[in-house]
Amino acid sequence: MPEPYDVITMGRIGVDIYPLQTGVPLARVETFGKFLGGSPSNVAVAAARLGRRTAVITRTGRDAFGDYLHQALGEFGVDDRWVHAVPEYPTPVTFCEIFPPDHFPLYFYRQPKAPDLEIRGEELDLDAVRAARVFWMTGTGLCAEPSRTATLTALRARAERTHSRARAETGDRRARAETGDRRAGTATPDGRAGGGAPAAGPAGSRPPETPGPPLRITVFDLDWRPMFWGEQKGGDDEAARAHYREALAYATVAVGNLDECEIATGERDPHAAAAALLAAGPELAVVKQGPGGVLAVHRDGTTVEIPPLPVDVVNGLGAGDAFGGALCHGLLAGWHTEHVMRYANAAGAIVASRLACSSAMPFPHEVEQALADGMVDPATGEAP
Repeated sequence: MPEPYDVITMGRIGVDIYPLQTGVPLARVETFGKFLGGSPSNVAVAAARLGRRTAVITRTGRDAFGDYLHQALGEFGVDDRWVHAVPEYPTPVTFCEIFPPDHFPLYFYRQPKAPDLEIRGEELDLDAVRAARVFWMTGTGLCAEPSRTATLTALRARAERTHSRARAETGDRRARAETGDRRAGTATPDGRAGGGAPAAGPAGSRPPETPGPPLRITVFDLDWRPMFWGEQKGGDDEAARAHYREALAYATVAVGNLDECEIATGERDPHAAAAALLAAGPELAVVKQGPGGVLAVHRDGTTVEIPPLPVDVVNGLGAGDAFGGALCHGLLAGWHTEHVMRYANAAGAIVASRLACSSAMPFPHEVEQALADGMVDPATGEAP
């Protein structure tokens, strides 16, 4: 069987048409840039920039923008073998306005229907989905059929593999424990905490990757976009919550901002939302709070709160996707939960200091430098 992917993401893709001018209303913008977009696609790019082998499952239109997205994925090192065209629908485009530090309206053009909502369960390579070290899905994938059923099909396939491997992996861990391989306090690839800490390195440097069995992480990015749901596209909270609850039962990690956590759980207080997410099934809940930093709570009681990294914000769009790619990277590496969150925070802050999203995703040395400096240097604002 081929080597499993480090990360497979599933869901949205499109073309971001972003102003090359900040602080200017869309009606007065004169120059734009064209970028690959769509949250799960950006997460795949972010993880690839950090050295992970990634692929995305999605759909485009059969048009020039679809051709561009294949080209862009290839340039970013993301496998596009499961990116197919849906002739009936055009590739989506998204415009935004950029008013730093905290106002970035988005304008989605996904009518009459986005091709990425036409993913079908029978088209999935379930062997690859089961084998991936991380499978990343989003709330938007649950907003319409056939994407909803396809997403749940992938989640159930992951759960089948997890259950079939559980006893064998438990035995492996016991055997290693008996020979002294203990790793207290690290975040193992399935989002659990375990064993003795890796040796500390210089300030801001990455701890070494922790060896261990190829456990599997299933991440549910709550990704609430009310305009994609019902009630005249103003968002159907109750319908969404029911579908979110079903998907959470299969996830090992749930991640979202306060609005998204409220949709998923009915709770807006960060600690209450984290507790409600854990009660729904995941092992690790990650609550992003913007200027309030990030809260991570594990089922074993471990709680980590990390303040934001100081940054001069240019465009906050894409910061969450950089966070997501870095979260995958850190969990796969088996780092301490605290370091995973600091690393992901730094990756998100770097993208917030840049204009674009996908092309702004940082490389490891940039994240490590930001952690060492305790801030994002404005000089890093230009993406490589």
